[in-house]
This record gives sequence, structure tokens and C-alpha cells, in this order.
Amino acid sequence: MNRDSNIYTFLFVGVMVIGIASILAFTSQTLKPMQTENVKNEKMQNILSTVGINVSREEAKELYSKYITQELALKIDGSVNESINPFSDLNLAKEIKKDYSDQHFPLYIAEIESEKYYIIELRGVGLWDAIWGYMSLKSDFNTVNGVSFDHKGETAGLGAEITKDWFKESFINEKVFNSDGELVGVTVLKGNNDPGNSDKDDHEVDAISGSTITGDGVTNMIIERLNNYLPYLEKLNIAQL
Repeated sequence: MNRDSNIYTFLFVGVMVIGIASILAFTSQTLKPMQTENVKNEKMQNILSTVGINVSREEAKELYSKYITQELALKIDGSVNESINPFSDLNLAKEIKKDYSDQHFPLYIAEIESEKYYIIELRGVGLWDAIWGYMSLKSDFNTVNGVSFDHKGETAGLGAEITKDWFKESFINEKVFNSDGELVGVTVLKGNNDPGNSDKDDHEVDAISGSTITGDGVTNMIIERLNNYLPYLEKLNIAQL
């Protein structure tokens, strides 16, 4: 075949495209199990971090099995769907798009040195895209033990600061119920009168400078997600009477 002809050029380009596409597809399929495992380990790592267990992704699986004693998929009435494993079967990004009556709410229960912690999964919207994370509550289901936040596209140095330790640590020991027993969550507030976060009964943490919308997103996702756990909490209280 004449290598200077258009036919040869088109055939050559076609073979190259198909060859490269095949290599990329093969590589993707080969690496997929490893990528899936990394995602699972990172999820375990983030859940554990809210109860003060800070480990590498490689260590997360072993310690997750040690400290997380229950994984519950809650229904809107607070009952547990025993047929669903929330860790492997629920994707909260997809779950919140369902009809509300069909949604499930992941709850992870940890036990560390005879203390129980309830860990809820969070998801909301920041300035540019989705934000998400986990919040652990102490055995009173009121006091924040720890949080973990992440985002898809918040601005570096501004909204992306929700992932920083200084911001996450400001939530520790904040209360999500007020003195009247009403669920109020934790508000990320610009101009908070307690910038040092020494008052743990004000239900507020200091906002990130220049990131009002992202902060509002964190506030909204906390209260919105927590509301879904009230029916379970009512059942839990009845069981403890």
C-alpha cells in the first residue's frame, strides 16, 4: 500500500486510535479493583477519624472492624432495614435523589473503651459543587465528638478550608440540641461572638473568611441530615426507658 495515500493515513490513524483505546480500557479494568479498595479504605479512614482514630488508608480496614460494631441502614420511621449494608450498598449521592419515603440513612456505631459513638453521613452543596462528610455524636446523641468534611470543587484557601484540622476541630463538643430539646445543629457563622469556640453550648462555630456560601452549605447539610435521624432517636430513647 502506498504510504503517501490518504487511505494509508486513515488506516494508520484508525489502528492507532483503536490500539490506544484498547490499552486504556485494559489498564482501567486492571486498576479498577485497586481503585475500589482505595475508596473503601478512605471511607473507613474518614469514619474512624471522627472518633479520634487517625490512621493511614492501609491501616483503616483492620481498625474499622475493631471499633465499628454496627452498620445500620435506617428507614424514615427510624426502623432498620436489615437487608441493606449501608457501607457497601448505599451511595448517599444517589440516595438523596430518591423519593424521600424510599430513602435510607446510614448510621455507624463505634465502641471505644466502653464508650459508644453514633456516626452519621453528611452530604450537601457548597459554593461550586457537592460537599460531604461524617459527624460522630457521643452517647447522648447530642455532643459532637468529631467531624470529617470533603468537597468536589470548593476554592483553595477559601471553601476548601473545610477539610483543614483547625476548622474541623472547632466542632468538637458543640451541641446539636438546645436546652429545650430542639434540634438546632451547628451553625457556621460569620461574625460569631465566640471566635475561640470556647462556648460549646452556643451551637455555633466561626466561619471561614470569604467562604460564606460554603459555610452555609455545611450548616444546612448538618441540620438537614440530622433531622432524618430523629425517628431513630425516639425509638432509641423508648428502648432505654
